[in-house]
Amino acid sequence: MKAGLKDLATTKTALIHSDAWTRFDYGPHHPLRMERLGLTWRLMQAYGLTSLPRATVRAPEAAPESALAVYHGPDYLEMLKACNGGQAPMRAERFGLGPGDNPVFPGLWDAARLCAAGSLLAAELVLNGEADRVFHFAGGLHHAMPSRASGFCYVNDAVLAILRLRERGQRVLYVDIDAHHGDGVQHAFYGDPGVLTISTHERGDYLFPGTGFVEEAGSGAGVGYSVNLPLEPFTDSSVYLPAFEQVVPPLFGAFRPDVVVAQLGIDSHRTDPLTHLALDVQGFTRAVARITELSPKLVCLGGGGYDLPNVARAWTSAWAVLNGVELPAALPASFAGDVRRYGFLADSLWDPAEALPDHQRLRAQEYAQRQVDAVRRTIFPVHSL
Repeated sequence: MKAGLKDLATTKTALIHSDAWTRFDYGPHHPLRMERLGLTWRLMQAYGLTSLPRATVRAPEAAPESALAVYHGPDYLEMLKACNGGQAPMRAERFGLGPGDNPVFPGLWDAARLCAAGSLLAAELVLNGEADRVFHFAGGLHHAMPSRASGFCYVNDAVLAILRLRERGQRVLYVDIDAHHGDGVQHAFYGDPGVLTISTHERGDYLFPGTGFVEEAGSGAGVGYSVNLPLEPFTDSSVYLPAFEQVVPPLFGAFRPDVVVAQLGIDSHRTDPLTHLALDVQGFTRAVARITELSPKLVCLGGGGYDLPNVARAWTSAWAVLNGVELPAALPASFAGDVRRYGFLADSLWDPAEALPDHQRLRAQEYAQRQVDAVRRTIFPVHSL
């Protein structure tokens, strides 16, 4: 699948990846597996996507504490540092740290700084004109709050990247297609009309973090600049893409961003173990292609995704879109070992067709249209749409 790029011959891209991620592990029973990053990298390599002529590969170095302190509180950062040895200090639970979603593991502080560094590097590459489109697929940890870990996220790298862009006077549109609401990013910019946040996600009365309803539209001068499109469980690509098309492109056109930051979580996939949406890799890729077509400059981040083969296939496809490369469906023969090791259901980049029962599709369709209509009533008038 090809992105509709304005001029592929002059478009510069950058892929941000570090082998240092192999040092970190949330624990053997935690659903967020760091190995998904290495798996994705190897599939990109197998397709020849890590050596494209107009693309560079960059490895970030851990960000200094001062870069995180632009958004995160000093007491919270001190606690993250105290957790780096792998043992939870007293009062860690006050910051959302401990058994469960946000475990304390060896190197936690180092991992947080590396994640932040990758997204800050992505922003700098765009700001300095070194790249038009950047993909930091280890980023996108969109739930972290200023002084609290949340939803597997310790430092909100998306917020830090947007703040860096804002420091340089950029008008930023943030679009989040993860199955979970991008609550941390919405919180950061809820009153800022210089940042338009759009999140499509499974409805909050069924899924963590329990937020992301259309009524959450911003505050003060930012009313109308926080946009949410909640979706019914079992929403598949045939329902998702028309709803996306009715909301996202018009807002792009009205807001006219200088830079777009996109969170590309793939836990919206129909086989993801933690969520209930029903997209396939093809539908995800079409959404990424539309974001790419609409964006003057683009910083892409990773996000959720807990079925590892889905993560590798979707993010490899996304990186191909950013480069205007059409990939063959058959996974490369050199990747066969990982196909066996990680239990890929087929040796294809794409998913087989799988129709939802009519009653599920109709319910998802009706709910999505009601939400689209609500966005049009409450958000669109602010933007003269």
